[in-house]
Amino acid sequence: MSIQFNDTTNRKGLVQFYEKEIGARRGLISGDSNLLKDFTADVNVALDDYLNLAIKSSGNWQFDDSNQTDYPMIKTNLISGQRSYVFTVDETDNLILDIYRVMVADSAGVFKEISPIDQQTYGSNTTSFYDGKNNTGKPETYDKTANGIFLDPIPNYSLTNGLKIFINRETTYFTTSATTKKPGVPGIHHKYFYLKPALEYVRRNSLGNYSALSNQVSLLEEEIKKYFGLREKDVKKRLSFNVENNK
Repeated sequence: MSIQFNDTTNRKGLVQFYEKEIGARRGLISGDSNLLKDFTADVNVALDDYLNLAIKSSGNWQFDDSNQTDYPMIKTNLISGQRSYVFTVDETDNLILDIYRVMVADSAGVFKEISPIDQQTYGSNTTSFYDGKNNTGKPETYDKTANGIFLDPIPNYSLTNGLKIFINRETTYFTTSATTKKPGVPGIHHKYFYLKPALEYVRRNSLGNYSALSNQVSLLEEEIKKYFGLREKDVKKRLSFNVENNK
């Protein structure tokens, strides 16, 4: 079932299910601005927890909040002579959590994926990043450091939108004024966003049903991980065999 944030008419919002779950009187949370702020904060924390579960469990089909208005990909200009490019937020100001693929276009505009390298790892072929020679050409490798990437060789040409970055990013959060907005995740998981805050309420108040509710949330989290782990229905699974040496 798909659940909106706050539904005082039909009592089918996250706020209303939360009220029932913690045994609060009808309208206690929705009718109190401070309590509603507390609940909203807890729901947004639950969104972060869900995002963590989904990203860790996803295969080649990357999770992204369906409330986002664009795809989790950034294009930016490739600038001749510039090695480093900083990425803190995407094009709609969502915080970037991870960069997992980088593509660079050649001077004709044809994109090719380039390989990741870690400058901080001993033994890696990273001398050209710091030897001062500043070799130029078409970038073939990149290093992720802090909130940016470093290209090597340094591009010797400029190209509009010549750098393409694939990312994981934060989800879209709720505000206290939200009503019809729904979590941007599959509807079968929407109950997580009132059960997880209810679990935190029970924990903070040392209530006796913590264990039962904790088990319920844990089972739901396992379902979430399994869902994203099996989501690639169009990818054929292949058997692999281990060869043992009996000598």
